[in-house]
Amino acid sequence: MKAESQIERFKRAVAQTTRSIAAEPELTVTFGTEPPALKGIRARLPVPARDLPAGDVAIVRGQADQFGLKLAFHDEKLHAQFAPTGPNALAIFEAVEAARVDAIGANAMVGVSDNLAAVLEQKYAGKGYARIKERADAPLADAVALLVREKVTGRPAPKSAQRIVDLWRPFIEERAAADIARLMGQEHDQQQFSRIVRTVLRDLDLGDELGENADDESNEDNEDNSSEEQQEQQQESGESEEPQGQSSEEVEFQEGQPQDDDQQMVEVDSEEMSSEDEQEAPDDGTQPLRPNQNQPDRPNEPAYKIFSTAHDEVIGADDLCDADELTRLRAYLDQQLAAMQGVVTRLANRLQRRLMAKQLRTWEFDLEEGMLDAARLTRVITDPTNPLSYKVEKDTKFRDTVVTLLLDNSGSMRGRPITIAAMCADILARTLERCNVKVEILGFTTKAWKGGQSREKWIHDGKPGQPGRLNDLRHIVYKPADAPWRRARRNLGLMMREGLLKENIDGEALIWAHNRLLARTEQRRILMVISDGAPVDDSTLSVNAGNYLERHLRAVIADIETRSPVELIAIGIGHDVTRYYRRAVTIVDAEQLGGAMTEKLAELFEEAGARRAAAVPANEPAPAPRAPTRPGLAKTSLDAVRAALP
Repeated sequence: MKAESQIERFKRAVAQTTRSIAAEPELTVTFGTEPPALKGIRARLPVPARDLPAGDVAIVRGQADQFGLKLAFHDEKLHAQFAPTGPNALAIFEAVEAARVDAIGANAMVGVSDNLAAVLEQKYAGKGYARIKERADAPLADAVALLVREKVTGRPAPKSAQRIVDLWRPFIEERAAADIARLMGQEHDQQQFSRIVRTVLRDLDLGDELGENADDESNEDNEDNSSEEQQEQQQESGESEEPQGQSSEEVEFQEGQPQDDDQQMVEVDSEEMSSEDEQEAPDDGTQPLRPNQNQPDRPNEPAYKIFSTAHDEVIGADDLCDADELTRLRAYLDQQLAAMQGVVTRLANRLQRRLMAKQLRTWEFDLEEGMLDAARLTRVITDPTNPLSYKVEKDTKFRDTVVTLLLDNSGSMRGRPITIAAMCADILARTLERCNVKVEILGFTTKAWKGGQSREKWIHDGKPGQPGRLNDLRHIVYKPADAPWRRARRNLGLMMREGLLKENIDGEALIWAHNRLLARTEQRRILMVISDGAPVDDSTLSVNAGNYLERHLRAVIADIETRSPVELIAIGIGHDVTRYYRRAVTIVDAEQLGGAMTEKLAELFEEAGARRAAAVPANEPAPAPRAPTRPGLAKTSLDAVRAALP
């Protein structure tokens, strides 16, 4: 009883301290077994052990301090105004912003500094950073954030993350040491801090990912703005408002739309290209209805090229690591799945219920065996010489359908997004298998950061101009369509492996998954892409146009959507993919992924059910719904049945 009251007193003290740091008396603080989270003015913290060990206490306090500091010193609108558009630059920008907020508290209070250090130690120890041996496996975003924290607070990186800092320190300090030093003393000015961070991103060769006003900020940072800063900011805001007479709020709300002239030109060209493809529809007879890897030649728009395919690989998940490690990774995934078991089970049951409601049943009549046809008993009564008539139910199932889940395995998916994607793929595979729908689960990434062996060959060949794609692809088969889920379940744990997630070249991954679907015999083929951003490969983009991979992705999507029998849908995690795909949805939080996947699949099968119903000839008996009807419902109305279902 004493321990219980002690832990309750601890919770109240932590909650009150968090409200004080955040200066938000309405902040609601709860404690639970789910991961810590902050949404609005609701914070969820981990529950410490009942005996309140020192380590648990420091971690809970550190999480609470982080949430309080974020509410007090982080302006979300200002953050969105300066945030880059590219995934790699955005990951660094957000990590450094978190380091800035933490630094304010660490510099002000020693106790807060110790609590935050405990949280970081646990975070990086859990990611296994201490075991990393190569820079290619070390995330740049965390390394930059830790170096900024070291510069602004004077505290070294946690021991569990010291390895990745040591691997990246020479590279970062060689290019950005001077601008990182400028961050000292600026942690209370989020606007100025963000401007300097954008300069750091340009130092790290990520200028192409900065997005809107990147050039204006570059010029401003290279000038002495100590005395004319306000005037230049007014001039900059005036320039951003000039185009089309839009205000800054209107520009900010145009999420996912290109803001500079070059990107707008790409969108127009892609649309023109797709319309020309529809009119001309060239077909050489080799791969009908397959998207061409090379785009049509256009002025100032070179065809998509690949420097070398010698080091690309398509590999099974079980070939990338040994069986013992796969078993361990799958066990970790199962632990994560257990926390969401209730949610995903409800989603799976809802999808299965909706799919089963779409299954129509028809009958074969006048058979010699089967179920007695009571409707034709009158013939026997009127003429006893007539034989009894039997009927057999014939189900129209989804066995002629195959679904491919193509998962983005890029570094920006690291953490919660890839975990949620793996869990949802697992649940969908089981659910669709129960409905006789075959499922294939694929992933795409690269074998290395910064180009790998393809780039080395390019350097050895004298760095020829416009080499095209300049990295080694790694396409992973987690579950073949014909393999049952029970045989492939262990493979999905591979997504939890540290160092697997690198860069993403979406266009070629789409071609690969699409061509695998075309080789299938099923009449209906569905390709669902799950990604969190535009294609990014530093090696390729450093020697080609900044929109080189994005332009190719648009051409591939246009080819599939206009000329292929494959039905293409996409789900973007925190990134607007509706500007690429016709049938797409964007979710803000990875937790929404399961619901979005089930809804989009259900919509597709609803469309198929409507097409089948429209195709039934008038002289055939009307199909009856599979689900039991309720009084007052038309027995042949699928819409009525759907409306009656929960």
